[in-house]
Amino acid sequence: MKYGLLSGILWAIDTVVLGIALAMGLYAVVANASFVSACMHDIFAALILLVWMGVRGRLGDTIAAIKTRNGQVIMLAALLGGPIGMSGYLAAIENIGPGYTAAISAFYPAVGTLLAVLILKERMKLKQVGMLLLALLAIVCIGWSSTTGSTMDNPLAGILGALLCVFGWGSEAVILAWGMNEEAVDNETALQIRETTSALAYLLVAMPLSGSLEFFGEVAFTPENAVVGLAALAGVVSYLFYYKAIDCIGASRGMALNISYSAWAVLISAIVLHVIPSALEIVCCAVIIVGTVLSASPNWGELLGNSRKKD
Repeated sequence: MKYGLLSGILWAIDTVVLGIALAMGLYAVVANASFVSACMHDIFAALILLVWMGVRGRLGDTIAAIKTRNGQVIMLAALLGGPIGMSGYLAAIENIGPGYTAAISAFYPAVGTLLAVLILKERMKLKQVGMLLLALLAIVCIGWSSTTGSTMDNPLAGILGALLCVFGWGSEAVILAWGMNEEAVDNETALQIRETTSALAYLLVAMPLSGSLEFFGEVAFTPENAVVGLAALAGVVSYLFYYKAIDCIGASRGMALNISYSAWAVLISAIVLHVIPSALEIVCCAVIIVGTVLSASPNWGELLGNSRKKD
């Protein structure tokens, strides 16, 4: 369970830092900034993982895994979670703001849980589903409350982007869980395959087709892109914990813990950006954290120390 919670905290850091980057320099004035920043984010992540796996002498494991069916399935998941899911997420932030984006995108565990039940035959008790729904409702409240008085640039594009994110992230987790069900692909190898596949898909296909290569070159060596690199570092560590959680406790429970990022993002914004949360947001954050933890725990007695803790 700790892996899922850590993934949520670090993804909240990633989210806040990306928001800062998108408000800086060229990213703040160019229409396709969210798309290019998503590409840059995954390129940075792929390079970080290349160094990480290379230093540990594990690049051979990744090459071997790519040749297996499981490795190729993870490449499919990479396209859903990267070019589809991440681009939709950032496009939603840009067009409808982080509040509505958090409210809509946080429903990806609901889609993922449904798919996990249908495809992976995972099971969640009724009380766990209830806690997940309670956490999702609290996320919606935070999203709605943070949009008061805000202006949406393009509501339709933003909502469609958020829905792409929901579908991409929800299906990605389920496909990853299936891909990591054999020893041929562990969670670290899976993550390197995911980030490398996503980065290459962005760079070789999505960027040329969208006409974004010129802006890509302009922003590559700017201070704002260095901030995207910092976000990617937090994102890599978040994904390492997220993949570990999926591998250990399953896709549905791993996703349930990961959406706690909505609460952590509010707290981190208060500390870093001095955005003071309202009383409602504080209550919702508490509900989200408690709800996600309980939804990922089939035996609530374990949380009270009544039985041996399992991760």
